[in-house]
Amino acid sequence: MLKRAVGAAILAGVVGGGGFLAYAWYPSIAPIAKPAASSFSDEAVRRGALVAAAGYCAECHTRQDRGGGPALAGDYAMETPFGAIYSPNITPDPETGIGHWSEAAFKRAMNRGVSRDGSHLYPAFPFDHFTKVSDQDVADLYAYLMTRAPVHMEHRANTVPFPFSIRLLQAGWKLMFFTPGRFRPDPNHDTQWNRGAYLAEGDAHCGSCHTPRNLLGAEKASHAYDGAVIDGWIAPPLNDHNPTPVVWTEDELFAYLRHGVAPLHGSAAGPMAPVPHQFLSQLPESDVRAIAHYYADLDHAAARAGQDQAAIAVAMAQSKIDLTGPQTDPDARLYQGACAACHYNAAPAPVSGRPELALNNALWLDEPNNLFMVMLHGIGAAEGQDGIAMPSFYAGLSDADMARIAAYLRRTRTTRPPWTDLEKKAAAMRATLKTPPINASH
Repeated sequence: MLKRAVGAAILAGVVGGGGFLAYAWYPSIAPIAKPAASSFSDEAVRRGALVAAAGYCAECHTRQDRGGGPALAGDYAMETPFGAIYSPNITPDPETGIGHWSEAAFKRAMNRGVSRDGSHLYPAFPFDHFTKVSDQDVADLYAYLMTRAPVHMEHRANTVPFPFSIRLLQAGWKLMFFTPGRFRPDPNHDTQWNRGAYLAEGDAHCGSCHTPRNLLGAEKASHAYDGAVIDGWIAPPLNDHNPTPVVWTEDELFAYLRHGVAPLHGSAAGPMAPVPHQFLSQLPESDVRAIAHYYADLDHAAARAGQDQAAIAVAMAQSKIDLTGPQTDPDARLYQGACAACHYNAAPAPVSGRPELALNNALWLDEPNNLFMVMLHGIGAAEGQDGIAMPSFYAGLSDADMARIAAYLRRTRTTRPPWTDLEKKAAAMRATLKTPPINASH
């Protein structure tokens, strides 16, 4: 009896192992001669440029450190809990890029997360979103990339340790967390909603930054768009878990995604800054509006916006006190001297160019990361609102100063519980900056 049980277990293991290998193994796709740029129509290339812009391809496939690098040539460092992963060269260079990739090989990478040579790609490449992109858009993106100037540039070796460096194990990750398949429109919603969902869930892969991940690096499906930490910044919730007192309406979302600033919520900064200014600004306005429409629906904005005027009135009253009232609180005086000159609002609503901090995500989140990051980085003229910049206070405010301002704003501008260990957290955020910002003039 025992022998039969052991034999059955061994047989199940062999069959199961064989089944996994059959699932995990992909053949190499033969290289091709680099396609001539003239083999792609101008219209396909034009459409492909829009797909690339919506997917922020140049952001993650262009080196940012070491003085930067050529667009799309890769070597962008992605720091993960499993080590550093460097993005590949996706220019049509035959030796270091994708010049020898056929359209079928490129499509498989997008749809299945498998490289031309049959190896599994790490999910730092968001194939779990790109699998939803239509075949036409993938073909157009291929046309666009293959007509870019080839750049010969190797990327640095990944530092992912054993056993996570074994590519075959990525098949197990996919078995648990990846469902391939193109986007399917929801018949319960209109064309605009479905267009927004297609872009947001697929090409724009918004969940990659705005959804928390589990210990194996997969998005937590049960917490979609609940917010997550990215490069020290917090990508805030995109659903009705967003704690700000003024709702992210469709108009606010559109202004933020199209122009980089929402009148009632503030400016795009940090990793979000390039999204509106470098990428979504290239898309048709109707596409950006569709994304805003989709997230406003997820946020239940229309049903929740009735609270906005009361929240704005409270914020305006506190702002006026900070600017004109007598200050006996030393933390209030510190804020008044460092911040109030630019962040005051005494009008019925916030004035353009003067972000009202009481309405901003940064003060209402569970941690002060974004507030400290903006203090340290500042906001350049190319970020946020056109022509308006905030200097870095990297040199002008100590960790203790930053902690005092954060504590003051949290208790006077929000109804949320106090943040803890603020000076320690300010120091931790400062440590993420390898060099002081170039605009640290205070």
